[in-house]
Amino acid sequence: MKHLFITTILALSLSTLANAQLAPQSSSMSKLEQTVGLTDLSIHYSRPSKKGRVIFGDVVPFGEVWRTGANENTKFTNSDALIFGKDTLKPGTYALYTKPTKESWDLIFYTDVTNWGTPEVWDEKKVALKVNAKSTSLKDAVETFTISVDGLESTNGATLTLKWDQTAVAFPFAVPTDSKVMANINKVMAGPSANDYAGAASYYLETKKDLKKALEWATKATEMQPEAFWIFRTKSLIQAELGDKKGAIESAKKGLALAEKASYAPYVKMFNESLKEWSK
Repeated sequence: MKHLFITTILALSLSTLANAQLAPQSSSMSKLEQTVGLTDLSIHYSRPSKKGRVIFGDVVPFGEVWRTGANENTKFTNSDALIFGKDTLKPGTYALYTKPTKESWDLIFYTDVTNWGTPEVWDEKKVALKVNAKSTSLKDAVETFTISVDGLESTNGATLTLKWDQTAVAFPFAVPTDSKVMANINKVMAGPSANDYAGAASYYLETKKDLKKALEWATKATEMQPEAFWIFRTKSLIQAELGDKKGAIESAKKGLALAEKASYAPYVKMFNESLKEWSK
């Protein structure tokens, strides 16, 4: 038993050592999170350093796809669509690649994020979007590769900027802030939805608060969404709690018919059980 215990401890120790990072990576990991308007962006990437080298045209060859960082894929996530000029990038997570030339860069959003560096076989079908921008020369060299989101003075867009050595390239984009705000305003101004009323009624039922108010809300919800059998279920239970068995049976029968039409067996079963109980 003692030998088994020692063996187990040794195995766990070796496993821990195997999984631990014994020394820092030469290109440190970075995570950038930025909200533009109402759109969330996150970028995970490794940041290589210049270390006296000539970067573009040498370490990073011109005219070839670059992983846009070091080590594993640079991952870019956007919660809403981004608009680069006339092109739109759908919400999602992408591997971020670039193809630098002396005059301009292609920025490539690739749907496969599982590669280490560039894919062994490039698949154009996995290119979600490719945009191009001219590069600019910097007076002072940037020692460590940097990705930033700049131009945040507007809530309707920003600029994705890449800098390293004496080169910078900027990709401006727009976000759907106005349309999202207007949708939120219209929703609020239109008042509570059927689900809002139903949720409030259900909470009042569960917590035994004002059941008359709960019934009022449940009734409003069924009027707004007359096909929602699950709301009729809530209404019938409230009526039963209030002692209105006749009303509860009427609501349950309506809900039962809707649940049967939708072929939703769990609610059919619940309605039938309640009707049997309330009809005694």
